[in-house]
Amino acid sequence: MKTHRNPTSCRGFTLMELMVAMAITALIVTSLVSITSLALNTWNRSRSELRASRQAKSMIDTMARDLESLVTRKGNTNEWLSAVSDTTSQGANLTSTNATKLIFFSSPTDRNTADGGNVSCVAYQLEFKDPINASSNTSFRTFVLSRLLISPKETFDNLLGASSSTSSLASLVSSNYSSQLADPSNFVCENIFQFSLIFHVELTIPAVGALSESKVLNIPVAVGQTSSSQTSDFFRIKGTGLETAISGGNVSATQLKAGRVTSVEISATVLTDLGVERSRVQTFGTNAAKAKFLAQNSYQYTKIVPVSSM
Repeated sequence: MKTHRNPTSCRGFTLMELMVAMAITALIVTSLVSITSLALNTWNRSRSELRASRQAKSMIDTMARDLESLVTRKGNTNEWLSAVSDTTSQGANLTSTNATKLIFFSSPTDRNTADGGNVSCVAYQLEFKDPINASSNTSFRTFVLSRLLISPKETFDNLLGASSSTSSLASLVSSNYSSQLADPSNFVCENIFQFSLIFHVELTIPAVGALSESKVLNIPVAVGQTSSSQTSDFFRIKGTGLETAISGGNVSATQLKAGRVTSVEISATVLTDLGVERSRVQTFGTNAAKAKFLAQNSYQYTKIVPVSSM
C-alpha cells in the first residue's frame, strides 16, 4: 500500500522568508555587539577611574598625614617648609606643567622612633621615570611621585638648624639625599601627571586711624599655578615668617610675611594607564590638543588639609 504525501508539507523556506530571518538575526547580532561594546567601554572607564582614584588617594592621604603633623618654630632663622615649583620639564611628548618640590619638617607616625627624636624631614618629588628601575628601557617611564622620610637623627644632624638664609632646606636635601629620594624604595604612586599646592594664609591687617578696625584676611597662595589670584614660584615657612613672591591681589609679600598658614590645599591630576601609553607615542602640537587629551585621559582630585603652624 502506497502512502501519498501532501506536496505542501515538504516545501522549504522561500527566499523572502530567508531574507527576513537573516535581517532579524543581523539586527539581534548588531544589538548584542553594540551592548557588549558599550558595556566594555563603561567597564574600562570605571576601571580607569578606580585605578586613578587609588593613585590619587595614595598620594593625597600620605601627604595629608605628613602635613597634619607639620612642625614649625618661631624666633629662629631655620626654614621649616619649602615648596618650590620645579622648572625641570618632566615628561616626553606630554610634559607636566606643575611639579612642586615639597620639603618640610614633620612628626609622621612611621618615623624611626629608635633614634629618640620626634621630628623628621619629609621630601616629595615628581619625576618622569621607570618606577622600578630608573636605568631601564624608556618605554616604561611614567610620572612617579616619591617620598623620602629622613630619620630624626639625620634630620637633627644634617638639616635641623642648618637651613638658614645661607643654606636653603631644598639645597641641603638635594646635596645630601637626592639619590635616596630617587630610589625605587621611596615610591608612593605613579601616573601623577602634576600636583599643586595652595597655602591658605590668615593675615591680620592692623587698623589705620581711630575710626577703622583691623581686618582678618584669608589669602590663598598657589605655588606654580596661574589660575589663582595670588601665585608664586615658591613658598617657605621660616622662623622669621613666611617668604613668597606673590603676584596678583592687593596683599604684598612683605605684608604676607606676618601671616599664618591655616591649611594646605592639595590638587592632583592623575593620568589613566591608557593615557600614559598614548602619551608615549602621541605628539601634541598645540595647547588645545594637550588640553583635549587631558580632558579625555585624566582625573582631578583635591583635598584641603588643616595644619597647625606658627
